[in-house]
Amino acid sequence: MTTHRARRTARSAALAAVTAALTLGLTACGGTDDSKAAGSDHTADTAQSRTASHDKGTTEQANTAGDTGKGTGSAAASGAGKAAGKGATAAAQQCRGDELLVTAVHRFAGQQGDHLLVTASNQGPKPCWVTSYPAVKLGQDIDVAALPHSKKDNPGGTKHITLQPRGTVYSAVTLFDYGSKNHTANSFAIALRGADGHVGPYYSVDVKGQKPQFTWNEADVLNWNTEKPYNF
Repeated sequence: MTTHRARRTARSAALAAVTAALTLGLTACGGTDDSKAAGSDHTADTAQSRTASHDKGTTEQANTAGDTGKGTGSAAASGAGKAAGKGATAAAQQCRGDELLVTAVHRFAGQQGDHLLVTASNQGPKPCWVTSYPAVKLGQDIDVAALPHSKKDNPGGTKHITLQPRGTVYSAVTLFDYGSKNHTANSFAIALRGADGHVGPYYSVDVKGQKPQFTWNEADVLNWNTEKPYNF
């Protein structure tokens, strides 16, 4: 009887020791996970804070469809909080032409301010950015030189404008028709510029509106913007 009890006592002590060891091991793993999570949260918060600060000075946000930023620092920051989420601006890649839906409308035909309003919408599942002004070649001749940047445009063409999915940006092709020796077309080719100025592949765009056909002697292009140009 004494031997049986001693063995049972020894076995109980061994089981208690194993249980204690397992409990300590699980507690240690849990503590490690918690510290990792806390460190991750701290890193994410720091990155988000830096991103919001960076956005105020160098980026703008094009929010979801029907809601665009105003182009100011505060609007960009609120756009980052609403649409970009945690670090989306920093993670965004340059937009590709095949990810954008590009449309063009001929506005104020034959009047002062005659231009083609260019609208680009991000159809991809992730945020992407555009910068500078689009490369545009009017008409069907792809071998002609791309139109120059407008000298009357506002500064800020080096900014990255981040488009959230279904987000929209605008540009415009200003047309100058002197009445003779002009050119006529109803479509044009457009390409995106990279941060280094490199021009990507061109895509054809048909012009819409009451007068899709347009004429010009000279033309130039405005920077991408979160607001419509010539919005009067």
